[in-house]
Amino acid sequence: MAQPLWLSHPSSLDHVIPGHPERPERLIGLNRALEASDDFRGWARMESPAATRAQLAAVHTEALIDGVERLCAAGGGAIDMDTACVAATWEAALHAAGGAVALVDALLSGEATAGFSAHRPPGHHAEAGQAMGFCFFDSIAVGAAHALRTVPRVLVLDWDVHHGNGTNAIFHSSPDVLFASIHQSPLYPGTGRASDVGSGAGEGYTVNLPVPPGSGDETYGSLVEHVIAPLARAYEPGLVLVSAGFDAHHADPLASCQVTEAGFEGMTASLKRVCAELGVPLGLVLEGGYSVEALADSVCALLGVLGADEPPPPVSLARHPLAEQALERLGTYFGTTSLA
Repeated sequence: MAQPLWLSHPSSLDHVIPGHPERPERLIGLNRALEASDDFRGWARMESPAATRAQLAAVHTEALIDGVERLCAAGGGAIDMDTACVAATWEAALHAAGGAVALVDALLSGEATAGFSAHRPPGHHAEAGQAMGFCFFDSIAVGAAHALRTVPRVLVLDWDVHHGNGTNAIFHSSPDVLFASIHQSPLYPGTGRASDVGSGAGEGYTVNLPVPPGSGDETYGSLVEHVIAPLARAYEPGLVLVSAGFDAHHADPLASCQVTEAGFEGMTASLKRVCAELGVPLGLVLEGGYSVEALADSVCALLGVLGADEPPPPVSLARHPLAEQALERLGTYFGTTSLA
């Protein structure tokens, strides 16, 4: 019988940059919390495989892949002010991307009813030819590209507090991946303006939803319930994936949003409902979240919803002005009627 699936790998703890906020304790604390969570007891657990070079090359240049491999083989070093690797980073990054691929395979085969790929380093800032922002390979982009071998369309929602510039850029001109990002602005990396809607054949399939500092559950919840859910219905993806960062939490040290554990649970519930309606699976891929306690509490809060056989009933949620503005912009591409 299919179960929700949790993917991880021991190599995630070996990528250690002293003094860096993206540290092994993030997963150590999460693992301790999961062991104490009743909602985690029905989950199947699996060690992720390493991504293959071909899987990475579907979204990254050979120069980037070779460059990261060489730098790690030489013992590591700095790539930019925020991003550095050690020898063990190579295996950790391969398994992070491989976890996203394995998650996609399990969801699309029906082996898993839902899933979570919990690895580090994160991935959504890595562009096709550039590692940056703590990220080496864009794991969720690798997973989405892999999914397109089986389904015609994938929706990727990025709710990390930082804009997922890598995923945005990789699928910028593709109508096959609808990329939507809710992110604090202004904030690193400075991309993700609402006016960025994609390019070429992909125009309209990039949906940037910047929010001001201080935004909390009401803002994030409305954007998912009133914008992302109608988009999913109009787009009809074969799979929904989430770049699940938890640094929009009010306790996170690297940003200024005010989302609570209940907020992350509520966004997951909205996605669970629309995925059930469409008959498509839902998978989350870990990105940021730099308060160890807030990360653990937030993930545990949404486990029951994500892993449940049935979605929770809908709740009454006021439509935020930012959602109204987004729907007006998106009506140009999807039609106002289909998003109503």
